[in-house]
Amino acid sequence: MERRRFLQWGASAAAVPFVADRAFAFDYPTRPVHMLVGQAAGSSSDISARLIGQYLSEHLGQQFVIDIRPGATGNIATEAVAHSAPDGYTLLLVNSQNTINQALIPTLPFDFVHDIAPIAITHRVAMIMEVLPSFPAKTVPEFIAYAKANPGKINMASAGVGGPQHMAGELFKYMAHIDLVHVPYHGTTPALTDLLAGNVQVMFDVTPTSLSHVKAGALRALAVTTPERLDFLPGVPAVAEFLPGYEAFGWIGFGAPKDTPAAIIATLNKGINAAAADPAIKARLLDLGGLIMPPNTPAEFGKFIASDTANWTKVVQFAHLVPE
Repeated sequence: MERRRFLQWGASAAAVPFVADRAFAFDYPTRPVHMLVGQAAGSSSDISARLIGQYLSEHLGQQFVIDIRPGATGNIATEAVAHSAPDGYTLLLVNSQNTINQALIPTLPFDFVHDIAPIAITHRVAMIMEVLPSFPAKTVPEFIAYAKANPGKINMASAGVGGPQHMAGELFKYMAHIDLVHVPYHGTTPALTDLLAGNVQVMFDVTPTSLSHVKAGALRALAVTTPERLDFLPGVPAVAEFLPGYEAFGWIGFGAPKDTPAAIIATLNKGINAAAADPAIKARLLDLGGLIMPPNTPAEFGKFIASDTANWTKVVQFAHLVPE
């Protein structure tokens, strides 16, 4: 898979200090740069943008202003950047919701894959397949067997239709050939609250919100959705160990309007890769459940985006999903 190969690209690349080549980038930037975020203030996307933006401000000599524009599952911010001047002064925090939206909503007033130029991806965010400790199944095979014996009787919570948690669950349903009832909520918090209360039975949730509950014993982690096991959840297998080829995760990177000069993209790519490798930023992203990506080029990130979009398109078609 393209995504699997991408995770291996650049793994042996040596980290080098970032020094801006101002002449190479036509003296870019000469004024503040706005970085739009389509998720809410205080979200992991917002925090990630501020961490990377602060690093770029310090190393490129101009302020990188974080502009929070939530709404329409990130499409408001994405449309604004897609229609902005391609001069490097309006950037977009991009994430897995962008590729899901591209697969789910055929009437978007932009084409994410073609209208946003990829710069770099910084990290992935794993998800956990989790249930209450009292749930009858204690392993993924037991869960699948229980679901097949009780079709349509297990409720699967998510933060909303078409979100990463929902799509991870739909992919699991597709590959396991089981029938789970999707129960969408308006956000992760109410979904997780109902899971803890026993009103729903299973959830595929991102590590930043669920890890503490798993470690406290309030939830049982059946598996993680990344292809490999996670160091901070020892003993928890990957779904792929039981359903070969399964992988689902959130991710965060950065983009710009198409036709942004290659020299500007190159300067931002170097800066963002260096920021992700900075020990302080890396530690903070790890605290958020992030899995730091190796240094990558815009072309590599572009191939990853295209592959991710194609994979979610298959899930949308299987599940007959429609936007809310």
